[in-house]
Amino acid sequence: MITRKRLRPVEERASPLQQAVTTALDDMKAVNIRVLDVRGLTDIADTMVIASGNSDRHVRSIAERVAAKAKAAGFRPLGTEGTRDGEWVLVDLQDILVHVMLPRVREFYGLEHLWDNGAAAPVAAVPAVAGASARRRRSAR
Repeated sequence: MITRKRLRPVEERASPLQQAVTTALDDMKAVNIRVLDVRGLTDIADTMVIASGNSDRHVRSIAERVAAKAKAAGFRPLGTEGTRDGEWVLVDLQDILVHVMLPRVREFYGLEHLWDNGAAAPVAAVPAVAGASARRRRSAR
């Protein structure tokens, strides 16, 4: 089954909620903001916004500002996860999921590559168990 991205018409590109989210991210000086259209790839959201913060405190502050701006715009956040640790905070705004992460966490998980084009990520070869390979070498002698 092949899923294709459908392009949004110009008038539909930025909803009021998406504008509130991107404004909050810009206000808080979030780094490397990516807005991904994931309609057709998943049913959990229409849009994923991924951004980075410079420290755990910055990540928490960005997420709090996004939730506050969404509330001010009339959209109630369903929940916020990860604020205690501050390495990766998820703000669920029903149609938009906002991921705010530290750069190292963002690089490790690579959500952009997972959701950007919907292609499956390459799977690395599983290394053989060390004990089994050592037994094979010994039995070959």
